[in-house]
Amino acid sequence: MVRCDDLIAVLFPHFSAVLVERVFTECGVVHIVARTLDGTAPCPDCECPSNRVHSCYQRRLADTPVGDQPVRIELTVRRLYCDNARCERRTFVEQVAGLTFRYGRRTPALRRTLEAVAVALAGRAGARLAVVLHSAVSRTTLLRLLMALPDPSWEVPKVLGVDDFATRRGQHYGTVLIDCETRKPLGLLPGRDAETLATWLREHPGIEAICRDRAGSYAEGARVGAPQAVQVADRFHLWQNLGTAVEQCVRQHTRCLQPPCSDPSDLPDIELPPAKEMSPIEARIRERHAIVHALLDQGHGIREIARELHIGGNTVRRSARAATPEELLGGRRQPRPSQLDPYKPYLDKRWAEGHTNAVHLHAEL
Repeated sequence: MVRCDDLIAVLFPHFSAVLVERVFTECGVVHIVARTLDGTAPCPDCECPSNRVHSCYQRRLADTPVGDQPVRIELTVRRLYCDNARCERRTFVEQVAGLTFRYGRRTPALRRTLEAVAVALAGRAGARLAVVLHSAVSRTTLLRLLMALPDPSWEVPKVLGVDDFATRRGQHYGTVLIDCETRKPLGLLPGRDAETLATWLREHPGIEAICRDRAGSYAEGARVGAPQAVQVADRFHLWQNLGTAVEQCVRQHTRCLQPPCSDPSDLPDIELPPAKEMSPIEARIRERHAIVHALLDQGHGIREIARELHIGGNTVRRSARAATPEELLGGRRQPRPSQLDPYKPYLDKRWAEGHTNAVHLHAEL
């Protein structure tokens, strides 16, 4: 049979250093009224013990829920004098190990729980989960807890992954470093130039292989910073290189493909639609398609073409995948036929003569 004192010691081990005066439930919240014990407490600066009381005040702390109910602690603590004349601190507040810390409004146990939630879900999603855990906090509070956590320790990886990321697409870029074996991020570097990567590699020797994309700056930085490391391409760029090679090979041998109907007499009589004037958008798409394919034939990559033409990478990829400009124009809206089509030459002529009154032109028609 477990005694009540033993049960409290197991469920609330951090209350062993305080005196619990009252426990009650109000509005679905468990309130615990307690105070610190008489005795000495060390100064946080000089660690000199003191028991000379300056004053007392009450701290309100939130604790982890018990029995599916939130817990609020009303703890009376003492402010003590520091008896060390050489210490710059004149007074200090005693702290209870496992229960309080300076400027804390939550117990260390609840803080660790919220830190785990912030690491897993961060802002709004973490705040929604905290409500279920009876620890309602805002998303900004979780983000502050997350930013206050120290960076996890890591060892120099054997296989380092290097890739770029955009903080503002087309203008601001950075470099992300990843341990390819554990798939954990190691660091973020400003920019994506060779010197920044080479400096980081020289500060962290022991890397055996560097997995990177096809950027020339990363190749130069890896060669200068870690000449002993083997440079390899990641899986995405291997598939991309294979797809590009197959596409170029098929494009070079398109003339070898025979049409399904080789005899012109077998073709049905189809009345061709009248030729339409090319719109500015269509002209721009055709011109961009020709430029992209010309640069691809010269051996340029997608990213190089995007930087050269000042357009997005996805736009370059769509133009590269389309064998003809018609594939890019097929999904766009075409101008609908209008009742004014037979009269457009006459209207253009009258407009050029200076007759711009729509009511008069309508009467003439």
